[in-house]
Amino acid sequence: LGVVAATGGIALLYLASFVLGFFNINIPMIHEGGWLGIAFSLFVVVVAALNLVLDFDFIETGAEARAPKYMEWYGAFGLMVTLVWLYVEFLRLLSKIQQR
Repeated sequence: LGVVAATGGIALLYLASFVLGFFNINIPMIHEGGWLGIAFSLFVVVVAALNLVLDFDFIETGAEARAPKYMEWYGAFGLMVTLVWLYVEFLRLLSKIQQR
């Protein structure tokens, strides 16, 4: 429940940052290379890695419960989205570290 809540909070923060970007308003510090930006990126990388655990648990539970064949696509899609998110966030973290 904590991982899902943290993921939702991060999604809302990124959505707010995206919408505010249309009006040339930036959320300070979290997208910069300072210590707070790096700490935020580390937090997001940890949450994304914990989402991998949730994805693998979903796949394992579905296999044990003999879920229908089409559920494989949900598991694969969730796993792929999480891997791409983790990769992008890790690149952002490296970029922020290099800015420093």
